[in-house]
Amino acid sequence: MPAISKGVREVDAYLAAVPEPQQTTLRTLRATLKELLPSGEECMSYGVPAIKINGKAIAGYATAKNHCSYFPHSGQVIEDLSDVLAAYDHSKGTLRFPINKPLSKAVVKKLIATRYKQLGF
Repeated sequence: MPAISKGVREVDAYLAAVPEPQQTTLRTLRATLKELLPSGEECMSYGVPAIKINGKAIAGYATAKNHCSYFPHSGQVIEDLSDVLAAYDHSKGTLRFPINKPLSKAVVKKLIATRYKQLGF
């Protein structure tokens, strides 16, 4: 049985400390990211859970009192998808979504595809 990486343990600890309903929402997002990025490495980046491919951060996520956040690790990603993300509150590097409603798989897929394109993957 393979050892659990330090990054996975840190992400598990982060999520265990998150209150409900944010915890369930972020665990759902984590599962979606793992499904869409099966070769990704889970880690902590800037103090929040993230997934890296070839050492490059592709996606991160976190919680706040009144919202959850998705971080594409690039301000250009959100700008490029502004039409798709119009229903969400967002800034250059952060997409905010409800504490009790995970981002849809379709939206996450577009965010990842845009980041991949940007990195030349």
